[in-house]
Amino acid sequence: MSDRNVRVVVIGGGVVGCSVLFHLAKAGWTDSLLIERSELTSGSSWHAAGGFHTLNGDPNVAKLQAYTVGLYDELEKLSGQACGLHLTGGVMMADSEERMDWLRMTHARGRVLGMETELITPSEAKAMFPLMDETQFVGALWDPVEGHLDPSGTTHAYAKAARALGAQIELRNPVKELTQDADGTWNVITQNGTIRAEHVVNAGGLWAREIGRMVGLELPVLAMEHMYLLTEDMPEVMEFNARTGRELVGVIDFKGEIYTRQERNGILLGTYEKAAKPWSPVTTPWDFGHELLEPDLDRIAPSLEVGFRHFPPYERAGIKTVINGPFTFAPDGNPLVGPVPGLTNFWSACAVMAGFSQGGGVGLVLANWMTTGDPGHDVFAMDVARYGEWATLRHTNAKVRENYSRRFSIRFPNEELPAARPQETTPIYDILTRDKHAVMGDNWGLEAPLWFAPSADEAHDVPMFHRSNDFAHVGAEVRAVREGVGVTEISNFAKYEVTGPGAEAFLDRLMTNHMPKQGRLVLTPMLNPEGKLIGDFTIARAAPERFLIWGSIAASKYHMRWFESHLPGDGSVRLHRFGTDLVGLSIAGPKSRELVQRLTDADVSNAGFRFMDFREMDIAGSPCLVNRITYTGDLGYEIWMRPAFQRRVYLAIHEAGADLGLVDFGMRALLSMRLEKNFPTWFAELRPIYGPYEAGMERFVRLDKDFIGRDAAAREKAEGPKLKRVSLIVEAETADVLGDEPIWARIPAPSGAITPPHDFGAPRFDAEGRETARVQIQTDGDWSVAGWVTSGGYAHGVGASMAQGYLPAALAEAGQEPEFEVEILGRRYSARIAHEPPFDPAGDRMRA
Repeated sequence: MSDRNVRVVVIGGGVVGCSVLFHLAKAGWTDSLLIERSELTSGSSWHAAGGFHTLNGDPNVAKLQAYTVGLYDELEKLSGQACGLHLTGGVMMADSEERMDWLRMTHARGRVLGMETELITPSEAKAMFPLMDETQFVGALWDPVEGHLDPSGTTHAYAKAARALGAQIELRNPVKELTQDADGTWNVITQNGTIRAEHVVNAGGLWAREIGRMVGLELPVLAMEHMYLLTEDMPEVMEFNARTGRELVGVIDFKGEIYTRQERNGILLGTYEKAAKPWSPVTTPWDFGHELLEPDLDRIAPSLEVGFRHFPPYERAGIKTVINGPFTFAPDGNPLVGPVPGLTNFWSACAVMAGFSQGGGVGLVLANWMTTGDPGHDVFAMDVARYGEWATLRHTNAKVRENYSRRFSIRFPNEELPAARPQETTPIYDILTRDKHAVMGDNWGLEAPLWFAPSADEAHDVPMFHRSNDFAHVGAEVRAVREGVGVTEISNFAKYEVTGPGAEAFLDRLMTNHMPKQGRLVLTPMLNPEGKLIGDFTIARAAPERFLIWGSIAASKYHMRWFESHLPGDGSVRLHRFGTDLVGLSIAGPKSRELVQRLTDADVSNAGFRFMDFREMDIAGSPCLVNRITYTGDLGYEIWMRPAFQRRVYLAIHEAGADLGLVDFGMRALLSMRLEKNFPTWFAELRPIYGPYEAGMERFVRLDKDFIGRDAAAREKAEGPKLKRVSLIVEAETADVLGDEPIWARIPAPSGAITPPHDFGAPRFDAEGRETARVQIQTDGDWSVAGWVTSGGYAHGVGASMAQGYLPAALAEAGQEPEFEVEILGRRYSARIAHEPPFDPAGDRMRA
């Protein structure tokens, strides 16, 4: 084969690679080529169980799963290839009240997405799956949009549809090497010759890690052995089919770590066992193909024992086949999708372990991203940029094993998982954990204090959905800050430096706000071209051509990718990400100025160091960068320093503040205090699905200057935002909101003054992947699901349970709003909008 040129090379012929190729061709990039080392489906796709569902813990991922499932009918028509669809529906079984709480939460979140799930009794579940012993369960969740399909047929349907649109596929042609020319062109060196391409997509599946290594990339991905078995024909199955004319529904048994569905006249039973086993944890053999791994029934025996109790006929059934094959996982179980930071036109589409639930959505967003520059959806939960340098090979392997072994376990909101920790720590880690009894959390690989216990024996969380053992201690931390002074570590923020003669113009183009004067701070959002929020920053001007920026640590790579893609080509701007090379402490509370003054010779009076000032000054004799601002909304200071100085500064703060009643406080107290100030937070209220006016960020948007997304923002202002971010005070009892709960509104019949909008819930898509309509909101008499919660908790400083979320703008107007309720763990609680922050509404404290 002679060398040739194409626009895109997709590496990997599994369901994901074929979906990417299909969606690229559908978007008009028909000069696309898929290269497969062997045959289509040769990696994991061919031996997959083929199940699909729409439920997901992240509603944005759930929407893409809904798109994937909705695509199959259209895919069959476009390709002429049957996907072997069986839309049976499925039930998730709860064996305990804790698991039932989780199902109630899942059901409530499904309301916001327009999903037609239903909480049912064990007897009702048994009617659809009579093989179960209903006495082993306390309840279930029914989802009608679940089922299974033919993995090979579905993969070939994507491939045939892509070819029909003009794309090409080459089989039995392994990629040997990847190089890049100075002009950015990729050389895909294969067994049959070199192909030059503008873009390369790594959809290598089991070999994605090896493809990444060809370009110097260590992807956080690991293959795990996964077993399922097929039974012989079972009389109970055949009797149900003959009696009802229907197929058995799918079942997930969380206690048994089992999923099961009908397969011909028997049952397919799979497990996510605790004794998880990685496959090829360091390198993946290139000669592996259509092979299976040796079964190991002893490893899954504990799950089978539970399964035999819960489903007695299984114990009598003969085993026809045991399938043991490798599947790839990222540490959190979500895919790795998007442009790889630091590389030009190199794209990731791997670690899609739920390929038949997510493959269509992955193909859609990646094709959107490549052809238009934007994924068209909020996909951070799948973005390859969500991992940092700390996600090394051994760290990844430990976290993937943990995630796999807990796939059917409850993840409580206050539960911190232990594998591969601590990874990154700051110089005061030992003081906080050993001397101060801090309970630590993993924040993008960095250990950060969550709360402080009175003793070492009490320094742990009791995982639960209701208020837990930290509640009183977090409350004490908040009250101590509000009444006196507290100190917390804030190293878990992203920190950047932008310098050079073009620095101001560069930032002015990216950010919605004007850049500050020297020695001052500004708060500013950052938008994409569609006018949606992709960042929220604090920026200080340290010198005429030097700016310091603080933001969300979890978005560090995400934001660096955006910054780097917009750097001018003339070298006039230099960009640096500090990471843990810059660490921080925050002092807050009405006595914080007195404490800071004891630590410095600089004038920190209100006149000498104003609210939103920035200054380089010595603190405890150590050179520091100091911002007069805190996320508590109180009088306070952020103090930044090199790691070598942090212990000295921290110990000096405690020595100087002892007689002021100084306390340590953690991230949970900080987040509690931001609630009572109605402050939004990134990844919750601020996401790429909201505009700045919807999010209440209009005071930071300067339409008198040019910035990315300005025209879209101006339209949003002129037309009026459709949604409105609100803070709610909720009459909760023993549990507070976590996020994604529905907000109910009592709205009279349509003849009333306010009628409910009909554009909420899960989107529906046409064959082009465009959103066509949304399902009508759910109703209950005069009550309707009108919005959703984004975050919340207990605001200890004002003694109230609080939530933030989004409502239609018309329902959020002061003086016109109807009655509201928020659904928490299956119960609805009265709520009211807090139009002003419950704590210090005028902001007098932080400006004092």
